[in-house]
Amino acid sequence: MASYRGHLKLSTPLGVAYGALWLLNPDWAADWAPIALGTGVCTVGGLLPDLDSDSGVPVRELFGIGAAAFSAVAYFPLRKRLGLTPEQALVVVVAVYFLIRYGVSELFSKMTVHRGMFHSLPAMVIAGLVVYLLFPSENVLLKLYLAGGVMVGFLSHLVLDEIYAVDFMGASLRFNKFAGSAVKFGSSSWPAPLTCYALMLALGYVAWEGAGAAPEWAQPQNWKRPAWLNVQKQAQHVP
Repeated sequence: MASYRGHLKLSTPLGVAYGALWLLNPDWAADWAPIALGTGVCTVGGLLPDLDSDSGVPVRELFGIGAAAFSAVAYFPLRKRLGLTPEQALVVVVAVYFLIRYGVSELFSKMTVHRGMFHSLPAMVIAGLVVYLLFPSENVLLKLYLAGGVMVGFLSHLVLDEIYAVDFMGASLRFNKFAGSAVKFGSSSWPAPLTCYALMLALGYVAWEGAGAAPEWAQPQNWKRPAWLNVQKQAQHVP
């Protein structure tokens, strides 16, 4: 099984590469914020499966990051949609932070087991749906981009754990006790996968109903080709 630092060493360069995908459209290249967000969510996504770890370090670090991010995102909706004063919104944000950082983390650690359903492909989809639904933007493409980032990072964690479950001994391969426990669709305990799939379907339904028809600019046939691709295409037709 890969270590916490091992997953971070993989998800960080992977996050940088994923963030650079935003540069494929020249109209978006001027805005650096989505690039930084894409890099960040992919990097953190590579650490998310360790939330069910028996060690306290991943839980403490990831729930601390998650609590801070959720609190920051919640501030403006509290001001605009609920009409709270800055002081009231700040009190709510601080309360939400401590609730997630200590309350939700403690509940999560009691409800999960290491290498359970949180180390699975349905959990990866749930992570992407949560990011898609919670990110406060009407830009569907940006929400999909960030959801894809956390899923790519999540998948890198699962794949790396499976690689570490194989012992390469010369020409033979040996599988340790963790083999097949990361990249999976279910588990032997039926309540866990049932709950996981029910949550995935519920979040998927909410995302589908909330998205509606994609705006015209978000449809792939309307995306502009990057300038460097056009240059290559013209060079191929030069006699």
